[in-house]
Amino acid sequence: MASSSLTNMSVHDKGGNSILIMPKLQFRWRVTFTKFGGSGSAKSLTRQAVEMMRPQMKFAEVPVHIYNTMVYLQGKPNWEPITIKIRDDSQGEMSEEIAAQLQKQLDFQDVGSGGTDPKFKTHIDVLDGNNGSAPEVLETWNLYGCYLQSTNYDAINYATNEAMTVSLSIRFDNASQYSNGGGDADYSDRKSVV
Repeated sequence: MASSSLTNMSVHDKGGNSILIMPKLQFRWRVTFTKFGGSGSAKSLTRQAVEMMRPQMKFAEVPVHIYNTMVYLQGKPNWEPITIKIRDDSQGEMSEEIAAQLQKQLDFQDVGSGGTDPKFKTHIDVLDGNNGSAPEVLETWNLYGCYLQSTNYDAINYATNEAMTVSLSIRFDNASQYSNGGGDADYSDRKSVV
């Protein structure tokens, strides 16, 4: 009886279908990093990730003035930085990984030195929530040429019982989006939808 009521829970389309399509849920996701910090994989960040934005693209607006009016053309695209909130762990693993990445970006002991590639890759999967050994990937984002634009060791407060967090703003050069988990975490052989 209950299953038959599911067909009546949505708006009928022109084809007569009225079954509600399962939405992607915000709490079913994972993020992994490649070439981040000292170890390269930053597993502590993956385990401690609490909240994250998905990528946003914005096109520049190019106004073209014509006699007494204007038209607008699409300009160059720009990927907006994403923010990820990481729970600070009591063993210091997460803080060590972030410090190692910041050190790669700028050698704080010898500011004039260089020579290492400070950029890393970020891989975001939106999952179906299956608790088996391999959850189904519904959506994948690969962010290329990432670096930490800002690091905010968030406030500490005697009045709360919440975990301490660190907010990372990640600037990246380019991104690709894939539906239904095309490819794997090494960024190879994927069919992009963006």
